[in-house]
Amino acid sequence: MEITEVRIKLIESAEDRLRGFCSVTFDDCFVVRDLKIIEGNNGPFVAMPSRKLTSNCYKCRTKNHLRASFCNHCGSQLNSDHIEHDSGGRAKLYADIAHPVNARCREMIQNRVIKELNIETELASKPGYRSRYDEDFNEETVAKPLHDNAHQKQTNPQPEGIRQDQGTDIPPTPHNQRNNTEQESSGTSPGEFGKGIFD
Repeated sequence: MEITEVRIKLIESAEDRLRGFCSVTFDDCFVVRDLKIIEGNNGPFVAMPSRKLTSNCYKCRTKNHLRASFCNHCGSQLNSDHIEHDSGGRAKLYADIAHPVNARCREMIQNRVIKELNIETELASKPGYRSRYDEDFNEETVAKPLHDNAHQKQTNPQPEGIRQDQGTDIPPTPHNQRNNTEQESSGTSPGEFGKGIFD
């Protein structure tokens, strides 16, 4: 297995220990995104992409974050005794989505990402710099409506003989359609309908 591409997105905030995000492509056919590059006490290190762990409410079975005191759905008070802890006594609140299974692979990823981080940091100091991180991975596209109103009016013209009163949102029913077409064909106004029946 070979790392064929690494893309870095630097974070400019100096207050946080997070230096950036990266994506790693293996053998030109598999990509892992959203690895974090964090500034540690002994230099930068790579944290694998992860998700927040959840637990189900005992009452309504809705998923809640492990540290939630109350259920987001039913409001029941939750017990935090079920949270797992690591060997250092810290609560385990996240789980890796993808991660290396041995130290050799982890070291290979770490060394390549740190090397690319140094190159990207140098490039970022030059004018006209632009990160390649999101190229070909545009996830923030805005969906367009299936039909716009102008197109809909052209393709669905209102049939002749159906009248809808202005100011109402109620579409004509088949009963209304029949009455409207009968009145228009006979030339009688709505006030004259039935006049003379009982005379």
